[in-house]
Amino acid sequence: MSEGKIRVGIGGWNFEPWRDNFYPAGWPQARELEYASRRLTTIEINSTYYGAQKAATFAKWRKESPDGFMFSLKAIRFATQRRVLAEGAESIRRFIDSGIAELGDKLGPIVWQLAPTHRFDAADLTAFLERLPAQVDGLPLRHALDVRHASFQCPEYLALARQHQVATVFTESDDYPPIAEATGDFVYTRIMRTHADEPLGCAPELFPQLAASARAWAQGGEPNGLPRIEPPAAATAPRDVFVFFISGAKERAPHAAMALRRALGEDVPA
Repeated sequence: MSEGKIRVGIGGWNFEPWRDNFYPAGWPQARELEYASRRLTTIEINSTYYGAQKAATFAKWRKESPDGFMFSLKAIRFATQRRVLAEGAESIRRFIDSGIAELGDKLGPIVWQLAPTHRFDAADLTAFLERLPAQVDGLPLRHALDVRHASFQCPEYLALARQHQVATVFTESDDYPPIAEATGDFVYTRIMRTHADEPLGCAPELFPQLAASARAWAQGGEPNGLPRIEPPAAATAPRDVFVFFISGAKERAPHAAMALRRALGEDVPA
């Protein structure tokens, strides 16, 4: 059965507890991306949320990571952390034009994270989504919306996201409402339940279940057992799937990501 590409990763690569844990003892900090990108298949960059990065920085990240690797970018907060989303047009433009195209074919989804207090407003969200560009410098762009208020758990939101072909981040967390429905042509999920007392971050028996869910999405279907707003839709075309282990016991995130890759039958360097 044909399926999209499944990518598994973590948030960032500079984290002190990963030294002598994920990274070998004495591994140079300047080469941490080189190491991480050869054991994972994607990384979500968080620094782009807090401030603009230079075009040369994006080019450097592209060169340090292997062929086939992808970065997802959290869009600048000035575009999304506002009461009226439609007023963020200038921040959107500046972020898109900041040099992200230097990532080339390693540019993955852009995540637009809304404030936890931001409620669903169809008119304002429509105006915001209409401002998201389809490409930059000839590179197609894929957008994911990270909504964090329960008011988005409604059919009206799902229809609007599908109309604009924007994926919805499925967050596995105690803190944010889950929306498991696919609203774009790819799936983006963030797992925030790793535990410090589990060497792999999660119980070993969980990884085959996660792998089965990722494959169901990748084949155009819907995994079983997830919370739903609407009944499962009929199978569609294959989708790319991005799975990130983020927050929770962050020190375990790389081990959880590598365990999921192994559960998917992928070779992961020791």
